[in-house]
Amino acid sequence: MKHVFIIGSKGIPARYGGFETFVEQLTARKTNRDIRYHVACLSDRKGEFEHNGARCFQVAVPAIGSARAVLYDLLSLKECIRYIRRHRLTDCKVYILACRIGPFFYPYKRKLEHMGVTVLVNPDGHEWKRGKWNALIKRYWKVSERLMVKHADLLVCDSRGIEQYIHEDYAKYRPRTTFIAYGADLASSTLDDQSPELLGWLEKHRVTPGAYYLIIGRFVPENNYELMIKEYMKSDTDKDLVIITGIEQNPLYDELQRECRFDRDPRIKFVGTVYEQQLLKKIRELAYGYCHGHEVGGTNPSLLEALASTKLNLLYDVVFNREVGEDGALYFSAEPGSMAAKISELERYDDRMIKELEAKAKGRISAEYTWNHIVKSYEHLFHSFEVLHRKSSRVRSLPEYTGEKLKQSR
Repeated sequence: MKHVFIIGSKGIPARYGGFETFVEQLTARKTNRDIRYHVACLSDRKGEFEHNGARCFQVAVPAIGSARAVLYDLLSLKECIRYIRRHRLTDCKVYILACRIGPFFYPYKRKLEHMGVTVLVNPDGHEWKRGKWNALIKRYWKVSERLMVKHADLLVCDSRGIEQYIHEDYAKYRPRTTFIAYGADLASSTLDDQSPELLGWLEKHRVTPGAYYLIIGRFVPENNYELMIKEYMKSDTDKDLVIITGIEQNPLYDELQRECRFDRDPRIKFVGTVYEQQLLKKIRELAYGYCHGHEVGGTNPSLLEALASTKLNLLYDVVFNREVGEDGALYFSAEPGSMAAKISELERYDDRMIKELEAKAKGRISAEYTWNHIVKSYEHLFHSFEVLHRKSSRVRSLPEYTGEKLKQSR
């Protein structure tokens, strides 16, 4: 039996969140009976339970602000080591999601190495670029990322752009990487057009099916809300802009309102959050188009979900979004008037053009981003990848996980 310990997500069952959804799908769709998953779950108490056939171990972490996530990962690692030793497990791997614990990582890595445990790390995106962090925290994130890259046995990148960045910025460490994307579900929402849940939401927010553009994402600077709202206000569309995000106690929202005065434009509608996944998918399906302003690296889950569900997609033109959308979307830049012009272009699309772009978007998901494909790739990785922990740290096997060979800087 191969034991895979996953830490860094908040845990499962998952209501929302990229890493949480990934772990939910990975465990729910498991086909390899030779793999046993152990999933760390953030909690206020210790305990264990089973979910999707995985052992879920609760890690109690005090509420200490933003440092809680770092402590959570460290306590999770400590628990992994304790459990492996206590049960004398062999053939184990630890998969760490995100690079939060770099300054503290090496002592744990050495213990795991001496136990014959392989450590894999998902570097996520450019966390050190996020606008919500001050200069000191950004510096911590960059240092933490560097140290995680240095000491990991393998980096699993969910974006080719991130994989390229890892090899370019950290070439001196000769990092081993592989690419396995994030996933999306092409199945339609289980809600129909007359669902009371849907009709209630549409009525509450005065939204008409097919007559709105949609934005979904965290209300943070790097998601370019200011740019998109200003451009939308310049556009001549009569459709609403429906924004699904949390704005409670968010100073950025008040600042943006003062700057843009979007409260004077009846088309701009902030509607809060939607956690029920089938309702959220139905809202995507009924939108005329989806606007995506994320610019900080990695494959963004909300973009994949939009390409899988929404007919027209308008994306901020950065390498990470181009990588995913390719010719299944239109792109806008930060240049004044760019997005407004693209909206005007989309408004002139006829049914044939809409169906053609929709088919290309869904084709991108079908070709590379279905959950079944992603889970199969991870199972192959967990089953096959092994490192001999010696001074050379040689790779025992080099399988092709997703049609791309494992890469190492030369």
